[in-house]
Amino acid sequence: MERLIENTMYATRWLLAPIYFGLSLGLLALALKFFQEIFHILPNIFSLAESELILVLLSLIDMALVGGLLVMVMISGYENFVSQLDIDEGKEKLSWLGKMDSSSLKMKVAASIVAISSIHLLRVFMDAKNIEPQYLMWYVIIHMTFVISAFAMGYLDKLTKH
Repeated sequence: MERLIENTMYATRWLLAPIYFGLSLGLLALALKFFQEIFHILPNIFSLAESELILVLLSLIDMALVGGLLVMVMISGYENFVSQLDIDEGKEKLSWLGKMDSSSLKMKVAASIVAISSIHLLRVFMDAKNIEPQYLMWYVIIHMTFVISAFAMGYLDKLTKH
């Protein structure tokens, strides 16, 4: 009976596979939104002010970072919790594939969140004249919370490795 329960529990890890596949659909949605933004901006490129163009570009960078985060979580999560990827020798292999455990994945996610938050904060500051000071303060507080959390996670990770 114990063996059956253990085998069943171990097999349930495969319930994560459709979730990781769902992240790839999220990545597809993000790519579509990215190119929608590109196609929207190109016809108006000469009539846009420089600051407006920079805001759009920061938005595109934001989407690229979120896309990278999705790929990292999708592939590393699958490898860590479901099954190792069987990549043919002749095919291109990501340098971090098979090297990122759940602890390093958490650190990469935290660093990505800080980077995404930084870009969002920069976008807010680029448009600061249209935003009330109390909202600016909250954006900074939230960003600093992400930064401090990432440092705390890194410090705790360092302590547990020793």
